[in-house]
Amino acid sequence: MNIEVDTHTHTVASGHAYSTLAENIAVASARGLKFLAITDHGPQMPGAAHFWYFLNMRVIPRIMHGVGILRGVEANIINFKGELDIDEEVHQHMDIVLASFHQPVIAPATKNLHTDGIVRAMATGKIDVFAHGGNPAFPIDVDEVAGAAASYNVLVEINNSSFTTSRPGSMKNCVALAEAVARHDGYLTFGSDAHIASKVGAFEECIHLIDTIGFPKDRILTRSGESFLTFLKGKNKQVDLSEFDLLFTR
Repeated sequence: MNIEVDTHTHTVASGHAYSTLAENIAVASARGLKFLAITDHGPQMPGAAHFWYFLNMRVIPRIMHGVGILRGVEANIINFKGELDIDEEVHQHMDIVLASFHQPVIAPATKNLHTDGIVRAMATGKIDVFAHGGNPAFPIDVDEVAGAAASYNVLVEINNSSFTTSRPGSMKNCVALAEAVARHDGYLTFGSDAHIASKVGAFEECIHLIDTIGFPKDRILTRSGESFLTFLKGKNKQVDLSEFDLLFTR
């Protein structure tokens, strides 16, 4: 299966990743990605970038080495009201916003509270992707989350790193979440969650999972860069995404 978009990657700006933006782009180009989302951790993650880093992402060219560069953030859900650690000014400058739970930022609580926090974050209209939802430290009601994602036009991520180097024990939860997304006619995205350049565009474990459960491939939005761009434009963002049209007209 060909995946044209990696919606979740990190650079040295995250504080615990090991490659530069240029190194990540080089691998994305070599692997034929149409889009690479740069989604460094939001400011409340220890070691993460200052909010000025996210505001200054406007200096990054829209297209480099044939790859569309999405200026983004992996925002932290900071409470069970669904609030994020980015303010409105940062949000307005982002092409893509992921949201997720991280233990250094918020302590695990109950399944109901985790679910409430995610659904409320989706309801704000400020997020595009719910990231690494299979994390066993933060159990959720998968049907409630998948239903909310479909209703609020939020993609649910299957995170390749969750099956290799991060969040051990995620597989069972990811299967349940993907199956719930299918039941609710929602959409998945694949994220490498690369913290080093060699992992950019690595989706082998994600593909194995959806092949195993028979997830409908037409519900994986990131198979097509053009479809993914249409999705972003439909989110009524305040940034101009029209330059990315050049990727599909050459």
